[in-house]
Amino acid sequence: MLLLPDGTVLAADNDGIGNIGYKWYKLTPDNHGSYLQGTWSNLASMHYTRLFYSSAVLRDGRVFVAGGEYGTGTTNAEVYDPQLNVWTIVPVPFGLISTNNVLGSAGGNQSGFVDSSCFTLPDGRVLILPVPAALNGGIDGQTVIFDPSSNTLSQGPKSTLSATTDEQSFVKLPDGSELTVGVGTPEKSERYITYLDPPQGKWIADATVPVQLVSPLAPYAEVGPEFLLPNGNAFAIGGNPYTALYTLSGSTNVGHWMAGPPIPNNLGTADSGGAMMANGKILSVVGSYTSYSAPTWFYEYDYAANAFNTNIPAPGNPTPGSSDNVATYQTAMLDLPDGTVFYSPEGSDLYIYSPDSGPLAAGKPVIQSITMNSDGSYHLAGTGLNGISQGAAYGDDLQMDSNYSLVRLNNGNGNIHYGRTYNWSSTSVQTGSKIVSTEVWLPPTLLPGTSYTLQVVANGNASVPVNFSAPGWVNFNYTGAIQNGSRATPYTTLAQGTNAVAVGGTVLIDASTQPSSSHETIKVSKPMIILSVNGQSIIGN
Repeated sequence: MLLLPDGTVLAADNDGIGNIGYKWYKLTPDNHGSYLQGTWSNLASMHYTRLFYSSAVLRDGRVFVAGGEYGTGTTNAEVYDPQLNVWTIVPVPFGLISTNNVLGSAGGNQSGFVDSSCFTLPDGRVLILPVPAALNGGIDGQTVIFDPSSNTLSQGPKSTLSATTDEQSFVKLPDGSELTVGVGTPEKSERYITYLDPPQGKWIADATVPVQLVSPLAPYAEVGPEFLLPNGNAFAIGGNPYTALYTLSGSTNVGHWMAGPPIPNNLGTADSGGAMMANGKILSVVGSYTSYSAPTWFYEYDYAANAFNTNIPAPGNPTPGSSDNVATYQTAMLDLPDGTVFYSPEGSDLYIYSPDSGPLAAGKPVIQSITMNSDGSYHLAGTGLNGISQGAAYGDDLQMDSNYSLVRLNNGNGNIHYGRTYNWSSTSVQTGSKIVSTEVWLPPTLLPGTSYTLQVVANGNASVPVNFSAPGWVNFNYTGAIQNGSRATPYTTLAQGTNAVAVGGTVLIDASTQPSSSHETIKVSKPMIILSVNGQSIIGN
């Protein structure tokens, strides 16, 4: 499941290994912002079937996927454009992930983009860790970088860790680097950094982990998810019943690991969903670490107490500490903008989890300015717009990162609208006092003359609302039956637009349908801004 920058949720049709999917669906919250009462709709299908693969929401709002442990898409990638509802294949250059580029097949665990993790680099590119086994003609530890500006794949820096990047999970640290733990005895960690080697970036070896995080489920070497805590430390949940805490050094490029609290009841998270909630606690699914079998339980980790709460009820069962009849690898979570967590047990039954406390004050975004761009979109700047973590995570081959800002508007009567953000200046987390920004298209249904409050939301933590006045839209060539001054249904005369906005308001003439001209005689009796977007407009004679 993926959260789009307009507040909708994408969900893939992957109903277990026996039914490998290529279909996608979209969940749109209702007009009160409720996902529980939202509406599902069908989207365009991918060109290839996939199960367990790399995924990322790009800064331009598109969605990138690569490979799959199972399915026909092992050795290729695709990009989805939500505005056009179209999937486009990304060609894989010959020899990039193997010597023959024909390594994948349904039924899995072949070479290629298999069990691959990925993460977004500071410049918006995506680094993918394919799993090329040397015996199949691949290059051990090799990475691949996707460039959204050119829709191309190219070779990235080679990992410093083990002969395979299979099953690794990653966590983004406050300095922008990505931390991971590799298979081995003892287990060592490494980080991908860009601040010492921009823009390419490089891998550096990091500290040894004092406990074993990789499960004994040979040959897969499963691990659990990793999270950035509100205090700046990283928390790794093991495939075994162990956890570890990582502290980033302030003076060197090598941090420090220490053992965390063991997972209660001798359970583990061998491929498992989890979510860093807006209150700073981590919701995690735990189960057997010696077999891929049900049941699973739901625990919360409280970083302040450095302890687990085992009394969380399972979905559909209000009994504290109850279990669910699925395996850990079948679980996935997603942070929603309203502060809840979306949960899927890899079936048609989906659930929403509500935390027992509100968002952390330290994670609240702050809006500093909102200014209009020349095309009618807005530029929003402030602090903490990306949140204090990446949101939800998984053991390896599901990425549900949502560390980007969403914009939500309320008309005061309980009606919620989400804008569409794009071109985030940063995808870093815990950015402190640093000014970051996003561009945003406001919802096309906002009405001029209506009072709104606007908030920025990052992983369920919302800013203090600010008052916002919607512009009035005019298109002289619009022929629709409804004309209410919104971008979707604009007025057809400038007089309507100037009458609708308040003192100091803005009227936008949409010149996208040329020629755009109006021969009106009107009197503007109050100060306002009149702009022509998408081209020039002529008013008067």
